[in-house]
Amino acid sequence: MDPITQQTVLAAAGAAGGDPVYVDDVFSTFLYEGNNSTQAINNGIDVSGEGGLIWIKNRDSAQGHFLVDTERGNTKMLYTNRTDPEGTITGTFSINSTGFTNGGTVYSSYANTNHTGDDYASWTFRKAPGFFDVVTYTGNSTAGRTISHNLGSVPGFIMVKATSGLGGNWVCYHRSLGNGHRIYLNSLQAAEGPNKPNWNQTSPTSTEFTVGPWGYSTNDAGVNYVAYLFAHDVADFGTNGNESIIKCDSYVGNNTAGHFIDLGFEPQWLLLKNADHASEQNTDQPWFIYDNIRGVVPITNPYAGSDMALEANSSNTETGMFRVEFSSRGFTLKSANDENFAGDNFIYVAIRRPHKPPEAATEVFKPVLQTTRGTVSTGFPVDLVIKADTSTDWAFNWTIQNRLTGPTQLLFTSRTDFTEQSTASSEFDSNTGFKDGWLSGGVSGIYHNFRRAPGFYDTVAYTGDNTANQQFAHNLGVAPELIITKARNSYFRNFAVYSSVTGTGKWLQLNDDSAVQTGSGKFDTAPTSTGFYVSHDSSFMTGSSLDYVAHLFATLPGISKVGSYTGTGSAINVDCGFTAGARFVMIKRTDSTGHWVVFDSARGITSGNDPFGYYNNRNANYTNYDYIDPLNSGFTLTSATSGSGAINASGGTYLFFAIA
Repeated sequence: MDPITQQTVLAAAGAAGGDPVYVDDVFSTFLYEGNNSTQAINNGIDVSGEGGLIWIKNRDSAQGHFLVDTERGNTKMLYTNRTDPEGTITGTFSINSTGFTNGGTVYSSYANTNHTGDDYASWTFRKAPGFFDVVTYTGNSTAGRTISHNLGSVPGFIMVKATSGLGGNWVCYHRSLGNGHRIYLNSLQAAEGPNKPNWNQTSPTSTEFTVGPWGYSTNDAGVNYVAYLFAHDVADFGTNGNESIIKCDSYVGNNTAGHFIDLGFEPQWLLLKNADHASEQNTDQPWFIYDNIRGVVPITNPYAGSDMALEANSSNTETGMFRVEFSSRGFTLKSANDENFAGDNFIYVAIRRPHKPPEAATEVFKPVLQTTRGTVSTGFPVDLVIKADTSTDWAFNWTIQNRLTGPTQLLFTSRTDFTEQSTASSEFDSNTGFKDGWLSGGVSGIYHNFRRAPGFYDTVAYTGDNTANQQFAHNLGVAPELIITKARNSYFRNFAVYSSVTGTGKWLQLNDDSAVQTGSGKFDTAPTSTGFYVSHDSSFMTGSSLDYVAHLFATLPGISKVGSYTGTGSAINVDCGFTAGARFVMIKRTDSTGHWVVFDSARGITSGNDPFGYYNNRNANYTNYDYIDPLNSGFTLTSATSGSGAINASGGTYLFFAIA
């Protein structure tokens, strides 16, 4: 159907109560380790029911890219780095309603998916109008042959591969190159054109694409083909059905670090290729694949981590580079390298970061008390972890690590005297939790694990320019009520904290117990549902050329609550709108000095003593006090708090953040 008809149908479906579709429903990056035995990869994508593509690459070994789709079946695969026709899979590989399963040892002539000890990246594309489609056809050598598809919109990118006979190149169409050009996915070569006949010099439509005559690897008589079609900028997704989740576009390199490419959304996956040779210094370039699960991080210093790249045209193992940075509205080219040669035309396919609202707090937050260092299991991808060693006084430092700025970097919540510190072996797993590379083996640790989600939590990395009211976009979807910022690459910088409770022109400091402070230069303008503002105080928040990270939180009914209360010196019930009580509570006195006190259900929010700590203080777990009790609607401050000015002094004013 044409786009106008499609919009009408979708609007009618929405009016009839049809569920919105999110990128979370149609795409997944999932990492796993091979084990040579049956292994189910549950990424939550229903490919068997809806149709689609599974794309797998061994990250540790020079094996080919392994592609299986529902149109050709579970036993046939292709390699994006080779011209071979489809091969037959040895072993059992099955596509199911929650992902796919390796049935033991799975391999073919040039690729494998489950070798013991090897790390793998998998990308799952589900069929969906406005996102992705797969079709098969048999060539007839007739120029102008049309192939129907169900993308429901004009394709932005098409990959066609001969699956029988002698095979052939992966011939690609990209909307930025036009219908007279072709470019090969399996090759380093630039695009060829402008008069190539592969697409019969006819642009695709919302219902079909056109192929040319014999001899050009898109329509040879009797040869079987598969086509993978990617949509471009169809704004039919998300809660209100007005968001785009995929963009196929281009840019011209400028040989300058900091070149920003505006997508209108934060990407999670990027396929990127230099399509020509305008630069004399340039040679043929790879098809780079980046994703935020393997890691695409901002650089603060040479040890800040790498952007982990694979090459669609090559069997090469994964390589760490310093090329690309994902941000809340697109991606930035960090150097004058392969992705940014001056004058060269670059094409890309970008897919939006997950942004489906959570239905329960357990989908986005989990406190874990663990007795030994290792993998912390959460059941969801962790984007932020605030953690501490609970075993000794001297080691009880709360630290922050987040996926966006890299798992190997951490900040101390109680200190100003450090830039980000390196912990080389930490890792944010794709769907199971967090691997701690900082705490020493054999010690216990408490972990507060957060996942980014609309209305709940978001992370923004930014670079200051020392100007007033510098604005930065975010993807929280609502105005943040709590913002915690910190310079990442400069010594002696406080954490600056904004809250809706204290308001604009005021701030707190996470690293100390000081009362709220008043003055210009920090948070002079209230944040909005799309952006937040930092002012010109270079010592805190926007020093020229300094790199910062901001963590943004909000009230999401039934899941989280940012609020305030007035102390009474006796028991107080704090209603957060929950139904099964709070699993995390952070409290800070604002009108006078007071620690940032943190409780969690992993250590215990019970009717007895409740262990707690201070984010701002290098102290051990306090275990001999009963300051907080469970309450279905939130939490109760007990009468024992009458002696604790930190959380319930009579007449004191307090900020709190609670999670169900």
